Amino acid sequence: MSGPHTLAGLGWSAFFADQCRPDEAELAPRRVATVHRSRMGALSEAGPVKLVLPVHTNTGDYAVGDWVLVDPATQSLHRRLDRRTVLERRREGSPTPQLAAANVDALFIVTSCNADFNAPRLERYLALANQGGAEPVIVLTKADVAEDAERYRGQALSLQRGLRVVIVNPREPEAAAHLAAWCGPGRTVAVVGSSGVGKSTLVNTLAGPDHDAPQATGGIREHDAKGRHTTTARSLHAIAGGGWVIDTPGIRSLQLGDAAEGLDTLFAEITELAPACRFRDCTHAHEPGCAVRAAVAEGRLDPERVSRWRTLRAENRGNTVVATGPRGNKRR
Repeated sequence: MSGPHTLAGLGWSAFFADQCRPDEAELAPRRVATVHRSRMGALSEAGPVKLVLPVHTNTGDYAVGDWVLVDPATQSLHRRLDRRTVLERRREGSPTPQLAAANVDALFIVTSCNADFNAPRLERYLALANQGGAEPVIVLTKADVAEDAERYRGQALSLQRGLRVVIVNPREPEAAAHLAAWCGPGRTVAVVGSSGVGKSTLVNTLAGPDHDAPQATGGIREHDAKGRHTTTARSLHAIAGGGWVIDTPGIRSLQLGDAAEGLDTLFAEITELAPACRFRDCTHAHEPGCAVRAAVAEGRLDPERVSRWRTLRAENRGNTVVATGPRGNKRR
């Protein structure tokens, strides 16, 4: 992460510049590169800096990739700028979302061509990307040891319309070339996926051989394709050919909340049929005149997709904060 860099090279754009007020002319923008419980690091045009946090700052309110304004003389944090995109997830049993990354252009969802490939879990990641405004890209690994890698590619492509799916070997330098379309100067990608699928290896490959703080990597158990968690904190790394990559810890559970729009995009084939149902609040489970059930009966819609949509929709509604309207009425 050593400098120097231009602000544009760090991902600065008019979206952020337009938020700076005239009375903040003496402040300088910094991009958050690391977030820990009691400290934060950032990148400036000159290189890495340690931010000085005001008393009682909750670092949980900040994400790697955020843009903040600081006093350039002291590096004291002044305020955070609004995010262009944000990736956040719900932890099981927690009422509040956990920030994963901010101002990300694309989300690389890494999975392998073996027992790790799990459509329901991938759909959760896709909903997260859709809701947060990042372009999702499925990155398939371990194709060299799979009997039929194209079968996995086909399954991945069927998860969402227009989805990009790329097969790479994270250990090979060519992996960076296969993903170059999303990794240009000033662009930021985040990498998510289960442990042991090659996330940290891919980050190291994207960062290039001169990267001064490579991510630790670990193996997998062959009998169930499960891996050990080798990344324990989110961090921002320069990509050798330009741009930035955010590595994330392996996620054992991913709960959805406040992701209705993301689910609508993910399950567009269901969303588009819903207006043709007889009842406006149709659950597509038992109501007469249901266009979705009719499509399933006619073989135009995968019943397993409908079942997974129903599961995620119910989970999302249960985890979505309900606002209180006039006279105490509930509204979503």
